[in-house]
Amino acid sequence: MTAPPLTLGALAALAAALCWTLSTSLWRRLPTSLGAAQLNLLKNLLALALLGPALLLFPGVVPAPLLLPLALSGVVGIGLGDSLFFAALRRLGTRRTLTLEAGGPAFTALVGALVLAEVPRPLQWLGIGLISLAVLLVARGAPPQRPDQALGLGPDRWGVSLALGALACGSAGALLARSALVAGTVDPLQSAAVRLAAASLVLLPLLRTWPRPGQRPWPAPARWPLVLLATLLGTSAGIVLQQTALQLLPGGLAVALMATAPVMALPLASLEGDRPGRRGLAAALLALAGVSLVVGLWG
Repeated sequence: MTAPPLTLGALAALAAALCWTLSTSLWRRLPTSLGAAQLNLLKNLLALALLGPALLLFPGVVPAPLLLPLALSGVVGIGLGDSLFFAALRRLGTRRTLTLEAGGPAFTALVGALVLAEVPRPLQWLGIGLISLAVLLVARGAPPQRPDQALGLGPDRWGVSLALGALACGSAGALLARSALVAGTVDPLQSAAVRLAAASLVLLPLLRTWPRPGQRPWPAPARWPLVLLATLLGTSAGIVLQQTALQLLPGGLAVALMATAPVMALPLASLEGDRPGRRGLAAALLALAGVSLVVGLWG
């Protein structure tokens, strides 16, 4: 008996969140002085190389009418959105960036309802709110990563602008991809490759500013296996699973489920010296309730 699309889409979204959680943990072990956009280009090019052999299994081509929205979603969501997110992380730290990003599911659901006429049911709206609250709890409970945060000073306006820009770009990229995936038949692997290729293309001019191999700030040779693993999990598998979720679920619901990544990171918190405590447990329970409502187990 085949599982319904809602269940398959939900599993794909949660699997994408897990991949991003694990890849984020790996990236944190790989400090580099590459710029945010340079790091984004590096991971995108590596992901394309990793996806290349798998694309040979799909001899068909992406229909021409779908190329433009998929390419735009890659430019906006991956090329611009991920670069802004990396830049925000460096200015605000993980805690404050995720605090601002917690509004992503609700924002995407609202825009999706207005633009794509995909209106979640009342209980699913509640689930989106619970997931956003869970992410907010995790972000607010994370230890400060910069001295100004430890003193309780407010985040700088430029960093806040970067985080909000990343939120808007990520939501726009998801909705553009969703509009293309529901308009025609295209495999999630192919759509992921189109998005990554478009994002890499607009970032290619940065190659002129890259250091030569063997010079800083490239990762040390011993760290390249971790770089490849982080890319395989987060940018290759994660984006393919994201496309699968966007193909089977309304944009707002897919983004809400994928937003559970910070909650999934709670079991790894102790490895980074973080103690989530009761706040972490409450966030996990809220996220579980929110996921159940979004998937429709209670509605």
